[in-house]
Amino acid sequence: MAAPLKRLAAKRVAIVGAGPSGMAAVKYLNAERAFDAITVFEQRRHVGGIWRYTAQHSGDGMFDVPQTNPHVGLEQPVAGGNSDTQSNECQFLSPIYERLETNIPKSLMGYSDTPWADHLQVFPRHEDVQEYLEAYGAELIPSIKFMTQVTRVTPAEDDSWLLEYKDLHTKKAHAETFDAVVVATGHFSVPYVPEIEGLAEWNQRHPGSVSHSKYFRAPEPFKEKKVVVIGSSASGLDIASQISTFCRKPLLLSQRSVSDLAAGFANDPDISVVPQITHVDANGRTVFFSDGRIEQDVDELLFCTGYLYSFPFLESLEPNPISDGTRVEHTYKHLFYAPRPTLAFLTLNQKIIPFPLAEAQSAVLARVWSGRLTLPSTEEMVGWEKSVIDECGSGGKFHVLKFPKDAEYINELYDWAVSAEKVDGLENDGTGKLPKRWGAWEYWARENFPKIRKAFIMHGEGRKDITTLKQLGFEFPDSGEAVNKGRESSSVSSSEG
Repeated sequence: MAAPLKRLAAKRVAIVGAGPSGMAAVKYLNAERAFDAITVFEQRRHVGGIWRYTAQHSGDGMFDVPQTNPHVGLEQPVAGGNSDTQSNECQFLSPIYERLETNIPKSLMGYSDTPWADHLQVFPRHEDVQEYLEAYGAELIPSIKFMTQVTRVTPAEDDSWLLEYKDLHTKKAHAETFDAVVVATGHFSVPYVPEIEGLAEWNQRHPGSVSHSKYFRAPEPFKEKKVVVIGSSASGLDIASQISTFCRKPLLLSQRSVSDLAAGFANDPDISVVPQITHVDANGRTVFFSDGRIEQDVDELLFCTGYLYSFPFLESLEPNPISDGTRVEHTYKHLFYAPRPTLAFLTLNQKIIPFPLAEAQSAVLARVWSGRLTLPSTEEMVGWEKSVIDECGSGGKFHVLKFPKDAEYINELYDWAVSAEKVDGLENDGTGKLPKRWGAWEYWARENFPKIRKAFIMHGEGRKDITTLKQLGFEFPDSGEAVNKGRESSSVSSSEG
């Protein structure tokens, strides 16, 4: 006999984080018209999460060398103002740097119900993204408790959750009970710095010479220095490119394997792509590479090696979703905490388009918690996790959804959401609020945006005037063949994740 389906019915929902994902959750939960209270807890004083630039670049208590432990405690605020204010208010550090632009075109990146301004460049600046998020979240302000840090979330009686938090203005502690909790804090707080032989001693002997991309703000401090950048992320390559115009030539870009993006530096005289570091020696500031190459008198080691998953307010939860920080454990469909699915996590995945994914996930969790959708048995949810481990391993690849898996996952969530029982009075003839289902155009844009980004960068300072893909020579081949191919690609079974 098949195990019974789980039908939930939450009334009071807490959302931890008012960034891009948390705000999407509020909108989809509101649209269900099924919840008595939806409260957002945000430790910053504004919406948008990490997209608000902070000039400060140290003091958050998150950095160590090496840094492989995700259990580091709550993030600490630092004193000082933003670049656009002289106030001394406490703030939480953002990993956004001065000249950051998105690596996703605006036409693919945005929410389904909030268009980007036509005059913005194809790959918006971080200031533009923050303004976009403020516009998206303007109607949600009454639901948000700003300058409020969630300190602990624990299971309570009657399948509810006890959420403890601190008012950062008054320093007073409070507690409230909720039926369900959304974790929308992102995963860009705890920097990952790998263990490398000699690195800890190097950091002790040469304080300040080892850093992480979270704390990078501008390339000018690297002027005339010999720099090694470690990592192959898109932001890491962008940072390397910026520093290379100021540092001693060539900048050394160390990677375990040469990424497709890094291949673009093959003919760049300012950047030399080198293999993985095997060890370092504080004496002579020497770096040793896996191909036998040795570099001496290195001034700066900048790690662009990503982040660890960390939820310090869930430390007492068992089974704990965090072990080594390479993934979030005990999830179903990268979304629900399988042992107790009134806890959910948004946008854990990597190599994805975050805002549309947050919408698709929020559409599902809102319907599950309102009782319009059911979940399978705990055994089946645990089985899903095991199947992903069998395919991807139990480490850092678990949440990675390289194209087209990211598109397939969005469409799977969409199809799951539209299968919910209809309710009179909800939008879309009772179906409820819906994200966009990806079709041929989204598949085309997603597959081609690395090429689009490269063409955009080639315009140099003139790229600020590039507002459409057509200006870059990219036009969607809206032939019947292309459309049919996209439709076939976006048709997935409910078993795929």
